Formats: sequence, structure tokens, C-alpha cells
Amino acid sequence: MGGVGGQGAGQSQGGGGGGAGARPALTVARWASLGGGLLWLWAARSVEKQPNSGGQAGGACGLNMNPGRRLLLASAGAEAGAGRSVGGQTRRDTDRIMANSIVSKNFTALSDLHPNMANLKIIGIVIGKTDVKGFPDRKNIGSERYTFSFTIRDSAAHFVNVASWGNEDYVRALSDSFRVGACVIIENPLIQIKDLEREEKFSPATPSHCKLLLSENHSRMKVCSNYEVDTKLLSLIYLPVKESSDYYSLGDIVANGHSLDGRIINVLAAVRSVGKPKYFTTSDQRKGQRCEVKLYDETESSFAMICWDNESILLAQSWMPRETVIFASDVRISFDKFRNCMTATVISKTIITTNPDTPEANILLHFIRENKETNPLDDEIGSCLKESINLSTIDDVYTVEQLKVKALKNEGKADPFYGILYAYISALNIDDETTKVVRSKCSGCGSIVNEASSICTTCNRDSSEFKSAFLSFDMLIDLSDHTGTLHFCSLTGSVAEETLGCTVNEFLAMTDEQRTALKWQLLLERTKIYLKVSLLHRARARLRMSVLSCKLADPVEASRSLSG
Repeated sequence: MGGVGGQGAGQSQGGGGGGAGARPALTVARWASLGGGLLWLWAARSVEKQPNSGGQAGGACGLNMNPGRRLLLASAGAEAGAGRSVGGQTRRDTDRIMANSIVSKNFTALSDLHPNMANLKIIGIVIGKTDVKGFPDRKNIGSERYTFSFTIRDSAAHFVNVASWGNEDYVRALSDSFRVGACVIIENPLIQIKDLEREEKFSPATPSHCKLLLSENHSRMKVCSNYEVDTKLLSLIYLPVKESSDYYSLGDIVANGHSLDGRIINVLAAVRSVGKPKYFTTSDQRKGQRCEVKLYDETESSFAMICWDNESILLAQSWMPRETVIFASDVRISFDKFRNCMTATVISKTIITTNPDTPEANILLHFIRENKETNPLDDEIGSCLKESINLSTIDDVYTVEQLKVKALKNEGKADPFYGILYAYISALNIDDETTKVVRSKCSGCGSIVNEASSICTTCNRDSSEFKSAFLSFDMLIDLSDHTGTLHFCSLTGSVAEETLGCTVNEFLAMTDEQRTALKWQLLLERTKIYLKVSLLHRARARLRMSVLSCKLADPVEASRSLSG
């Protein structure tokens, strides 16, 4: 199987999971999702974190370390070292391996590239890769030239795109020799200044002003074995190419709806399921494939990401549902008219980081582990969580500004808080055809279901009993007062029916003019709103506001509450 650490950076060296013990949170997921090929990397990291005493790795990775793991460490040339015979490998042998390691050789840094350089040697970790494609050769009518590209990285701040052109045999052989996650050495590439507008339209955006070209006659590329590679270089595979906080939550994407149609954005999400690849033949007899990955996070229970190229499909097949987190940079967001929902598509610009080593990813990983045995429902995020809340017990009155301050003070606390807000509804898009305010939900678990089939993939997957779907309001509104505005407040279910004064069926039967009239009956009217406020550390919209009740306010009561 391809994916990270597949063909290339050494073949799998036995990915068994026995004797794992306590491991760093993300490392376990990485180890599981990448397979045994990078098993030694975890062990090396564990040793590096322990104090050395007498040349021997201490702590949990000292005398108690599995002998097989010691052997992998020795062959990898781990910096912690071992002061005695390790799995039959003496310190002298280890030193000899390290002396011959590529770590000791000189390479040109990607940050130093310029077009006049020649006979250079570059090392980097492959962080992205495209499929091989053929194009008509303009110089030789009737024949084709082939190409593929990949992206390598040698430091946190520097990565560059590499392209290879040539005949089919050469290009396919080169492409098949490695996968994402491999460490490669490139000798004598051609360095060119990239056409920024043209290159980054179809290729990953890179900080370098150069690109590399591989020639069959003049360039060479070698795929490194695991023991040759510095752990610091391999660890770059876990760093996203964009700022770790520069992403949309899935709930934000759904909330923005058509306004994001066609946009290219970044997404941080957990893998819920990975579909089987489906193969097809196009009208011009070209073979293709498609794989659908279901994502989820704290804000949305299911969101489709489509992979069309073989490389991303191979990578996706290595992901473990409900255990893997991905940072997908530069995916295209589009509105699927058939399914009537937003989807993401992996394109040639996309670089996917599996189990990224970032604070935001750690928070999401903790969330999916805490909720692994339960279904992550939309209702758990945007409504009353199906819990019975006695509104009479809520008596704290806030302004918008005070709510935001209170939420920041509660940062780091898992429990939500409740309050009363006297405010105006300043945004209510119930008459906009591009904004979806009614969704189908499962009567059994509350998850959003596919409207075409009305079947819940959450609770019907392993159940012969059919649970019907029902229509429910699910909308986002803005609430404003004299101190500010709360955007994207969740108004759902029976609370929305009470606020609008109509059922879902009555609303669907309304004309556009009637919906507009209903909207203006509610806009800019002072209302008394009971809110549940949750703080989401990851999402771009950090405050998640759930409306528990929304009714016209008594003017005297509102004035008295705000003044006193």
C-alpha cells in the first residue's frame, strides 16, 4: 500500500504495535497511520527526550526498551546512542554507520537556490506528489511526453516544487520509486525561476522563487533508506505548509455555504471514513479513479472530501478512521448540486499533512479520542445537545461584549456557560436560495443524512432497522446590541420553529415574498435570548453560540436588566 512511508523511504520494517506503553498523543497516531516504515522515528524521538547517563539512554527508553527497538535505533543512527551492545550491534558498528550516513554529507539548502548554480546536490522529504500525465509532443507529432511533479522540503520554512519530463518509461519508473514521506537526494537538477502566476495556479504555493526540473540525461535521484535519514528531516512531514491556525472548521464551511463555492482554502479535520477507490474509463479512453473521504470535527459530523488522483487515494488508504487528523492545504470547496451540500476536492495544489504536529491538531485529536465510542453529532455542537435545560435557572444577563470577555476568561475550560442576551437579530437569511436553513436529520441519532437516500450512515451502517429522517430547521443568525455582534449563532429545531412562528412544512410552503416578510418581522426587534456559549479552541469562529430560546423582549424588563 502506498501512502506516507510506502515505496521509497525504506520499505516497511514491521509495523507491529506490541509493547507500545505510554506514547506521545500524536506520535501513536502517526505510527499507526504511517505503518512500520517510520517505527524507528518514534523510538528515536522517545530516546532524545530522555536524559543520558553514562552514554546510555535513560528513563522509559533505557534498560526497559524493547531489544528490537534498540536495533532500529542503532541502525538509524539515533543521536542518543547506546553505550553497550544493542541487539548485537556494537557501538563501533553504530559509529561506522553514522560516519557513512548521508547526514554527514554536504547538500545545498533549498533556501540558497538560484538559477546560476550547477552540479549541486539537494536532500529533502517529499511532502506532496501528483500523478503521471501524458501530453501530445509538439516536436514529434503523434507521440506523447510525460510528466509528474512533487514537492520537497528541507526545513520548516523552505520547500520547492520539482517536475520531471521525459518518455513514459523514465517518468513512470521515477514516479513509482517513491511516495509521499520518502526522503530523496536530487543531483544536478536544472534550476529555473518560476512563473509565479502560472506555476501557483496548478502547483502548490512555495516560499521559493525557484523550481527544479529533472532531466533523464543529466539529473539523478536517489531514494534514501531509513537509517540514512536525520530524524529532524523526517519530522518535517508533520508540519503543515500553512500557518497552523490558517484554516476553516467544517462548520464554518457549511455556515458560509455558497460564498465559499470555488474558493481554495485550508481545512483541519479528522478522518471519519475512507471509501473504497472506484475506477472508471473516460470518454477518451483514459482510466480514472475516485475516492471519497468523510471528515468530521467538533462542528460538523460528516463532510465529504473527494480524491481524484492516485497519489492522494494511496495516501488516504493509509488513514485510520476516527484516529487520523489531517491538515489539507489548498483544497477546492464547491457546492454539490446533486447532494445539495458543500464538499472539498483534492487538487494539484493540495498538500495534505497527516497527523500534523500542531497545537490545533492535538486539540482535535483529543476530541476524537474522547468521542471515539460515541457519534459526533451536529446537534452536540449547534443546539441544545438534546438535553433538558430549565431556562428559569439561567439568570445571568450579558451584553455581546461581556459574553466575549467571559468566553475568553473561560478559555481552557471544557464546560460551556449560559446567559441571557437582550439583542436584535441583525442577520437572518431565510429568504436566500443559496443559504440552506432546513436539513434532513436522522430520527434515531440526530445526524444529518443524505437527502437523496434519506439513510443515516451513522446509525444504519451496521443496523438492519431503518430509522427514518425528518426535516429540521438548522440555520445561523447574527445577534447585535450596542456593544457588538455575535456572528453565526446556531438556531435549530423546535427553538427555530418557536422563533419563526411556523413549522418546517409551513415554512417550505411559503413563497419567497412570504419568507422575506417573515424575516423583516423579526429583524431589528429587541429580543430576549437564552444562549449556551461554548469555546472551540480550533475553529476560526472560536465562540459557538447555541440559541435555547428567542422571544420578543419586554421593553421595561430589558431596560431594567441592562441598567442594573
